[in-house]
Amino acid sequence: MALLKRGLSGEPVKILQAKLGVAADGQFGPGTEEALKAYQKEHGLSADGIAGPDTFAALGLPELILLTQGSKGETVKKLQTALGLTADGAFGPATAKAVEAFQAKNGLEADGMAGPVTLSKMDVFASLVTSDAVAKSQAGTVSADGKTAEASVAGAPKKSIWQSITELFS
Repeated sequence: MALLKRGLSGEPVKILQAKLGVAADGQFGPGTEEALKAYQKEHGLSADGIAGPDTFAALGLPELILLTQGSKGETVKKLQTALGLTADGAFGPATAKAVEAFQAKNGLEADGMAGPVTLSKMDVFASLVTSDAVAKSQAGTVSADGKTAEASVAGAPKKSIWQSITELFS
């Protein structure tokens, strides 16, 4: 699952920190956790200090949404509804298979994970996941202040920003 929590570091953490108004050092520590819990509580989300798809959507960070097996919540329900599935909010094998079929039908890499590229092709996510959000979801194209920047290596394949996540504590 694509979640941000204490002990992780990387570009997605910097983006989250900048949006929360805390020091954007890329290290998810106690200060980030407390700011996140406060935001979640204020916005009617589960105030667990873990940022997942519903928190990213509420924060206006669609570039960080990545729905995979094990993901849960309202964003998963929205995806399931768009795919014509029973919307139980739990991303399991049936949802993954439906996502793969949708991706194949739309000329996308059929990996069964719904990130910004896949979500941008669904009408229900059109207002949330724009072409700008898709661009920001690519590693090396987003700065801590959320502005799009050029990739560091011209012609290099773009990869998911989630590939920059590392754990601080093993």
